[in-house]
Amino acid sequence: MTLRADSARVRARMLAAARARLAAGDMELPLNAIAKDAGVGVGTVYRHFAGRQALLESLAADSYRALIAEAAAAADNPDIADGLRNLVRAALRRQLADPALAAVLSTPECQCDETLALGRELGTLTMRVLDRARKAGVIRADIVPDDVRRLTCGLQHAVRSGGDEDGTAIDRYLDVLLRGLRP
Repeated sequence: MTLRADSARVRARMLAAARARLAAGDMELPLNAIAKDAGVGVGTVYRHFAGRQALLESLAADSYRALIAEAAAAADNPDIADGLRNLVRAALRRQLADPALAAVLSTPECQCDETLALGRELGTLTMRVLDRARKAGVIRADIVPDDVRRLTCGLQHAVRSGGDEDGTAIDRYLDVLLRGLRP
């Protein structure tokens, strides 16, 4: 659905207000506060976003698309072990950089049709990576795309909870995860 220009500007202001709250550490995203920050009525927010989850999904859409592009590159990587590592690292880094994406990926059900389509596309590409990795003996036979989603969500939580002052936690946890996926 294409928005009228004025409606698109209002939506952009609401998304900017929500992003500012996320950047300040406010994961609650109260729609009343976002409406106030964007200079619109709360009804306007609800016309664009059915609720907090729909708002999070809209905020995460660009990062989701970027992750899909990285999954496509991983699926086409001639070295599938490297492709798998790149995919898991990209999923972890994107979640660390975008708390909205982390929240969306950690929620088993999505509200927006766009997010459902993005999830299917990411799942299909991830399955391509996993199928190739299985055939190459890189991972166990029982690993599915949802396992990768859940594990990367857990890794991003582990990195966030402990800090990463020396910058080694991501690679250390990534190594532990990938070793655990091996047959």
